Amino acid sequence: MEGNVLLFALVIFPMVCALVAYLISRKSVKTCQYFSIACAVVEGVIAAALIFSPEEYFFSFDGLCALGINLAFDGFRKVYCGVAAIMWLLTILFSAEYFKDYKNRGRYHFFNLMTLGAMVGLFLSADLITAFIFFEVMSFASYEWVAHEETPDSLKAADTYLAVAVIGGLTALMGIFIINSKLGTVNISELYSAATACPDKGALYAAGLCMLFGFGAKAGMFPLHIWLPKAHPVAPAPASALLSGILTKAGIFGILAVSCNIFRYDPRWGTVVLILGTITMVLGALLALFSIDLKRTLACSSISQIGFILVGIGMMSLLGQDNSLAARGTFLHMVNHSMLKLCLFMAAGAVFMNIHELDLNKIRGFGRKKPFLNVVFLIGALGIGGIPLFNGYVSKTLLHESIIQYTEVLLQAGEPIAAMKIVERLFLISGGLTIIYMTKLYVAIFIEKNPDRQAEYDGMKNWIKPSSALALGAAALGILVLGIAPNYINDGIAGMGMDFFGSSMGAETFSYFSFESMEGTIICVVIAAILYPVVVRGLLMKKIRLG
Repeated sequence: MEGNVLLFALVIFPMVCALVAYLISRKSVKTCQYFSIACAVVEGVIAAALIFSPEEYFFSFDGLCALGINLAFDGFRKVYCGVAAIMWLLTILFSAEYFKDYKNRGRYHFFNLMTLGAMVGLFLSADLITAFIFFEVMSFASYEWVAHEETPDSLKAADTYLAVAVIGGLTALMGIFIINSKLGTVNISELYSAATACPDKGALYAAGLCMLFGFGAKAGMFPLHIWLPKAHPVAPAPASALLSGILTKAGIFGILAVSCNIFRYDPRWGTVVLILGTITMVLGALLALFSIDLKRTLACSSISQIGFILVGIGMMSLLGQDNSLAARGTFLHMVNHSMLKLCLFMAAGAVFMNIHELDLNKIRGFGRKKPFLNVVFLIGALGIGGIPLFNGYVSKTLLHESIIQYTEVLLQAGEPIAAMKIVERLFLISGGLTIIYMTKLYVAIFIEKNPDRQAEYDGMKNWIKPSSALALGAAALGILVLGIAPNYINDGIAGMGMDFFGSSMGAETFSYFSFESMEGTIICVVIAAILYPVVVRGLLMKKIRLG
């Protein structure tokens, strides 16, 4: 065992706490809840101590899990370790009220803390074998989230989730074995140089496709997205926030490890990822548009936002060494989406824990006289819609600019640009659809009146406790902080991850609020303004449901 033992503590501490929390729950569920909050706080303190240190750390434990555990702590890992600590602390805080009428709360906290340890272990992984081990632990531990209510629907959705996770994990492992046999290493930092020198490119593509399939399944990439719309409506809201906000990023982490190292600057690989990302982006937006279930809509939205991230990964490979905009946009959209879904799913949880309904026709008007919930949800909706001064605008603008940049590169080289023009149009249409389905949710919950229960909804004065309000408010505040000063905050965060992405920040400061940068957002808003009256106020008001 060598290196900074605090890295190992970040992984093992929540797992030990998971067992203690379960034992405590046998005597007092309330004490178990307090203990889980304390564990999340301590985890955050340990993470902060390492994050704010200027040094990069490593940890190696030879022989553990047979092949050893190897952890690293560079800029990218610092950011996502911090994101995980924040998300778990806020969701555990929110769950104190959310689970007040639930059974098996001790079991939930056990698997929740186990998943935290596995998630941190995955993001800290220095090699693909370590990543696979924690990937599998995370998949099995998070199964409980989906199955928690033990209803026929939740158990069926959990079976789908587990099947996709197991098949995906084994396929990824097959790819890792091929990589190890061809490159002689699975250390992530060594993959680029080893892959560059490898003459058997066909074997590397085969391995890469296996890993893209395996990790893409967890990310929610088309055609492996099927578990997301099934899992979220049945999972508890705090679990949904984590499933959508950060567990999908576990899959993205694996795809990045392959794309930024083995296939760095590879246009063929970039084309494959770009095509899958574009389909995922559009399909998720369409599914969200025609869903009338609050959490299912947010789940389908996650599919679409993962598509945006995959588009960025594809653009990184296509742009080669000039991929700064794509890399920054990809990393920031990962972080932004995590914070957005944390806010939105907890807001959905606030609705559900009061009236135990998710159907938009039944929850209509719930938020009319609840200004705090109104503001929190609106911040999340504006953020994911890519509106200026909110975090989603920053990352989506960078991704859009990277598409324009590559189109100009093709134009200067005399290459056809029709395909990239189609990608750009689909990108903007998906952005417009995002605004439409979030407007649909906002209008239903906060503007329209419920024909049957409006007086009951308006009379709910103590609809949320201070602890839950604190969690919701903190999540919304994070969205504002990440969006209001992008050249200072976002660029600083992006800069921390560029080494992992095999990229750089670029020499020029990006002008986020110039007309040229905002043009894409303006087009998205115009698309939304045109289609919303036709699709939402027309088709959906007639209760036509697709997907």
